Amino acid sequence: MLLKLYVTHAILPFGKNDMIDDATQFGAAVASARKALGLTQRELALAINSGERFIVDLEAGKPTAQLGKALAAAKAVGLRLTATGISKA
Repeated sequence: MLLKLYVTHAILPFGKNDMIDDATQFGAAVASARKALGLTQRELALAINSGERFIVDLEAGKPTAQLGKALAAAKAVGLRLTATGISKA
C-alpha cells in the first residue's frame, strides 16, 4: 500500500492541502498551527500529556518521534491528516 499524508489547515505556510513528505515538513506544520493558536511548546506538551522535549524534537523534524504522540500533537493544534493510497489487500 502506498501512503501519502496530507495536512489540511488554512494557516499553514504552504498550501491548504499539501502533501507532507517527511518529518521536517510534519514538524513545521505542527509548529505553524501551534503558533497560530498562541500556544507555547510547553502548553502543547501538557495538552497531550507529553514532555516539552518531545514537542521540540517533533517540530525540529525528528524522524523517530513516536507516531501516537505526533498524531496527538497534530490533532491538538487542529491539523487534519488524510491518508490516501492504493490498497493491495
